[in-house]
Amino acid sequence: QLQLVESGGGLVQPGGSLRLSCAAAGFAFHYYAIAWFRQAPGKEREGVSYIRFSDGSTFYTDSVQDRFTISFDNANSTLYLQMDSLKPEDTAVYYCAAEPYGDAWYSPEYEYWGQGTQVTVSS
Repeated sequence: QLQLVESGGGLVQPGGSLRLSCAAAGFAFHYYAIAWFRQAPGKEREGVSYIRFSDGSTFYTDSVQDRFTISFDNANSTLYLQMDSLKPEDTAVYYCAAEPYGDAWYSPEYEYWGQGTQVTVSS
């Protein structure tokens, strides 16, 4: 059984940085993928980035490419999202999700979800 707990959200100025963490208690090496999603008020839930464990590949949605970096620390089973050059458009609740049944960009496919952490980018 996997439990996901996000942390690291907060208020940051445009151009600033934040690092989100997702503690994955009960993580197993055979899992297919682990991901970050986000949802702003009135917007659809959006896939931000994910890691495919079969080959270690990482994937990013176009709006965060070259600004965000996803990583997974096997030593402590923690997923990270380093967010640099933040924009007001990045404001959202960020969720950690794991073990999709199919398309890793499609949120309903994921079996496990965290509670989310709020990221607000504002001057």
